[in-house]
Amino acid sequence: MIMSEHHHDFMTSTESNIVAAAFTRRGVELALSLGFRVFAPERFACENVEAITDPLTQWAGRYFHEASALVFVGASGIAVRAIAPHVASKLHDPAVIVIDEAGRYVVPLLSGHVGGANELARKIAGVLGAQPVITTATDVNNLPAVDEWSVKHNCVIENPENVKHVSSALLEGLTVGVAVTCENIAAPFPVTLYLRPRNLVLGAGCNKGVSYEVFEEYAKSFLDGAGVSVLSLMCLASIDLKADEPAMKNFARAHNIPFMTFTAEELQALPGKFTASDKVLRFTGTDNVCERSAVMAAGEGAVLLRSKCVYDDVTFALARSVENDIASQRN
Repeated sequence: MIMSEHHHDFMTSTESNIVAAAFTRRGVELALSLGFRVFAPERFACENVEAITDPLTQWAGRYFHEASALVFVGASGIAVRAIAPHVASKLHDPAVIVIDEAGRYVVPLLSGHVGGANELARKIAGVLGAQPVITTATDVNNLPAVDEWSVKHNCVIENPENVKHVSSALLEGLTVGVAVTCENIAAPFPVTLYLRPRNLVLGAGCNKGVSYEVFEEYAKSFLDGAGVSVLSLMCLASIDLKADEPAMKNFARAHNIPFMTFTAEELQALPGKFTASDKVLRFTGTDNVCERSAVMAAGEGAVLLRSKCVYDDVTFALARSVENDIASQRN
C-alpha cells in the first residue's frame, strides 16, 4: 500500500477541491504528501489512490469542470496534451499545475491569476522547499495583476477583453485606470476595465408561480433604476416561504449567486425602519419581505440602497453589504 509519511494540511476550503494525477510511485507519494485527492495508473491504486481507468485526456476533461485545480506530478508535456482539448477561457478554466516527481519545481501552466495557479504554486513550493516557476509578465516584473486582484477582492470582471490593455500599459510604465464600482457609470478612461465588487443583495418577494422571464425582466428594470450592475449581486434573499419558488431559484442559478431565505420571525425581529404592509403581515407573518431580507442577508451594518419597489407580482429592494465593501475594508 502506498502511504504518505508527511501530510501537509495547508489547503483552504477552495483548495480542498484539488485533484492530482501521478504516474510513478515516487510521484504518487509526493501527491499524497500534499493532501490532494490522488489518481494514478491502476497498478498504483489502493485505499488512498484512485485508479485512472479512462484515457488521460478524458480523465482531465471530467475534472477540468469539477475541480478547482488539476495538479500533474510528472512531465509538463503529459499535462499539456491532457488538458489541451478542454482549454476555453482564462476566466473559467481551473488552475493547472505541474510538479516534477522529485519535487524540485512547481510550474503553473494555466489560469495563473483568475484561477489562482500562481498563488497555489507558491504555496506548494513553500511546502516542498521547491522553486515556483512563474512566467506571467506582471509577476516577473513585480507588477500587480488586475485579474488576480479582482479574485482576491471578490470582484467580477465585466469586460475581460480589456485586461490585456491594462496589463500592457502597466508593463510599459503607463498610468492606467480601473473602475472598481457597482454603479453603472460612464467609462472614465480611454480604455476602462470594470471590476464589479460583489457587495449587493437583492431582496425579493413574489406571487406564487410567477415566471422566471417576468422575474428576470423586473429584476433588470429594478437594478437599472438603482443604477447598479447585476454582476455586483452577492446573493438573492427572501422569506423561507419562497425557498422553492422556481423563478427565484432559477434567477440565482442564472447569475451564479446564493439564494438565502429567512423565517418570518427572523425578518420581523430585524431592527430598523422598513416599508410596512398589513397585507403582507397577514399572509407571511412579517410586515415586509424584500427590504428586511435584503438587509438581513447583507449582514451587520448593511445599508438599504433602494427601498421597496412594486411590480406586477414581484417586489424588490436593494441593500449593500458593508462587510463585503472594498472601500470599507480599506478603512
